[in-house]
Amino acid sequence: MKKNRIATALFVALLSAYSGIAQEDESTLSNVQEYTPSKLLKKGQWDIKFFNSLYTQTEQTDARSSSVDIDRQTFFTNTTEIYTGVSNSSRVNVGLIVQVRSNTLEGQGALDVFQFEDNGVDARSGVTTIAPSIRVQPFKNISNFSFTSSVYFPVFEDKPGPYLDKRSIFWETKFFYDKTFGGGDWQIFTEADFGFNFGEKSSDADPTTSNVGERFANNSLFLPLSAFLSYFPSSKSTIFVNGQQAFLLDLGNDFAQNYTQLGFGGKYQLTNVLNLEASYGKIVRGNNFQGLGHTFSLGLRALF
Repeated sequence: MKKNRIATALFVALLSAYSGIAQEDESTLSNVQEYTPSKLLKKGQWDIKFFNSLYTQTEQTDARSSSVDIDRQTFFTNTTEIYTGVSNSSRVNVGLIVQVRSNTLEGQGALDVFQFEDNGVDARSGVTTIAPSIRVQPFKNISNFSFTSSVYFPVFEDKPGPYLDKRSIFWETKFFYDKTFGGGDWQIFTEADFGFNFGEKSSDADPTTSNVGERFANNSLFLPLSAFLSYFPSSKSTIFVNGQQAFLLDLGNDFAQNYTQLGFGGKYQLTNVLNLEASYGKIVRGNNFQGLGHTFSLGLRALF
């Protein structure tokens, strides 16, 4: 009887200890839940993200908003972001962004971009931009509001031929805010971007020595407004739907556009360090030679 009491006491003690550990784990936010774009890193912490996006289109609008068919065009972008925390208050992060692009035009298959060709006719690829970047949480008592400011410098050769990327210095500032509700199962995330494109007008470029088409956005303001609604089926996973309305406002280049995009996606925490993200987006309307294509994205993020 005494042995049974001892065994029962040990079992109860182990069960209580296990329950305590489980409760502690459940109360700890995963990286997927905690480190939204609004959340900054602690001092000495690192955030490395490899984000791959493939946009392909066979439709675009005319000079207004009517859809017209075009030969397939596909644009692949790899964006590598590296940030680290530098302040004791966890309110300032600094980082670097590098972009690699591969484009195919004139009806090539959507997956031909992964050949990374540069033939001067209907395919072009290469490292396009490098951007120093800073993240700031401006208000001490509002930890879920922050902004990121980056300056993108074009580093690819300026030459006639297929389009590769915008030929401009691009200063972009993104404002982030998120709010968790529903007992932690839901989250709304909002983003407002202000991107200024600097550079000469398309009409002032020499078509024999430079790429006129890469100057279409110069002297303009790019203003996308985005919202994401996320649901957390578990502490390590989330699914979301999103919408974006974007404007390219003419500041002197005699060209403006706008579009509306809808999408969905998900994130999953593979390990304590690695997160996986996948998403899909469709541009459902546009104005003034705006593409009406599909975007497929896959990202891997390391937080340590």
